[in-house]
Amino acid sequence: MVKKQQSEAPQPTAAERSRAELAARDSGAVVVEIYDQVYQLSGTDPAYIQRLAALVDARMRAISAHGATVDSLRVAVLAALNIADEMISTQARHDRLAATMNHATSSVHASVQTRTGSLLDMLDEVLDTRKAG
Repeated sequence: MVKKQQSEAPQPTAAERSRAELAARDSGAVVVEIYDQVYQLSGTDPAYIQRLAALVDARMRAISAHGATVDSLRVAVLAALNIADEMISTQARHDRLAATMNHATSSVHASVQTRTGSLLDMLDEVLDTRKAG
């Protein structure tokens, strides 16, 4: 889970931003930039947090490039809706694949049981023939 540590200050200078980023990194925070805003986040995997931030930033930029709105809150909500749509579609696809795999696994299991039964019967027949003869 990613947690936001601090809220953004009103547009710091480049020097202030560099000092703040260094201090944040020293404290273990991951500094990311999303849609021209710097966020200090904490989590267990900094590389993963960077990937998440890059995905959100790219989605927001793509939405703002294709839309008339410049309001960053609206762009963020539209990006969240797009990402949620992808997530739900992916979950539905996963569920369909899991159901297909469960059905296939059940069919294979039944087939193996049938084949095992047949082989056991044949083995018993051969053994009975040897005992009798």
